[in-house]
Amino acid sequence: MNSYEFVPSPEVAAALASGKPVVALESTIISHGLPRPSNLEVAREVESIVRAHGATPATIAILDGKVCIGLTDEQLIAIANRDDIAKASSRDLAIITATGKSAATTVAATAHLAVLAGIHIFATGGLGGVHRGANESFDESADLTALSDLDITVVCAGVKSILDVGATLERLETLAIGLVGYKTTHFPGFYLTDSGFTIEHQVNSADEIAQIIKARHALKTDLHALIVANPVLKEMDRTRHDVILKSGLAGAAKNGIIGKAVTPYLLEHFHTASEGESLKVNIEIIKSNSALAADIAVAVAK
Repeated sequence: MNSYEFVPSPEVAAALASGKPVVALESTIISHGLPRPSNLEVAREVESIVRAHGATPATIAILDGKVCIGLTDEQLIAIANRDDIAKASSRDLAIITATGKSAATTVAATAHLAVLAGIHIFATGGLGGVHRGANESFDESADLTALSDLDITVVCAGVKSILDVGATLERLETLAIGLVGYKTTHFPGFYLTDSGFTIEHQVNSADEIAQIIKARHALKTDLHALIVANPVLKEMDRTRHDVILKSGLAGAAKNGIIGKAVTPYLLEHFHTASEGESLKVNIEIIKSNSALAADIAVAVAK
């Protein structure tokens, strides 16, 4: 990328130049995942958590055609409040930049740009995956194919519970994407600590994860991502979750909502129907994942 398209913040540029630990953060959660004004508050708090754990936060977005690796506070405000912020996956990046538009980046796009910038630790909320009914719709998140081709470690609360979790796990195996559970063998389902599926490998510290990352490089299995599944500490009430999910899926089907519009629709439905409970859980997820990602980045930098 040329200098016009690729713009690190002063903080991130300094960290990368000196080899200090950096954590990539997605921006879709700011522009499309959380309501105003809490979206900006959470974005600032998450960056503060990363700093407090010894790493530099690099929130990634595209503003007016420029790829921003790390945002200034002014740019964070723009992503949180402007109404012309699109939602960009990796396939959209060249189109958005070439046309001078602005976009928040999904997991796939954030991971792609992070690796280009030399950042290999990434914190997000929940991964995208195989959607329910994908055997007919072929609806599968680009997160999976992107992570099958990138050397990056992603800390997340599993995959969103609105997805077909079993099918998503099968795809992760097929795509050779590594998977470990942080202090658990239960695969988390975003709002839920246990999706009902198990994880083969458990890790119990950031240092242990750093050793795995080192071994991945040595064994050349770092062509694909490593997922660290970190369950939220306090999950939603399961019965309430299941009722809301059922009504949300029915609403999406009734209104013809498909593709990348499904996730923001269902997240908003959860927020409304749970009277804010899901929003609180969502915020706790990204805070916890950011802290762990920073710890991993620091351990790797050692």
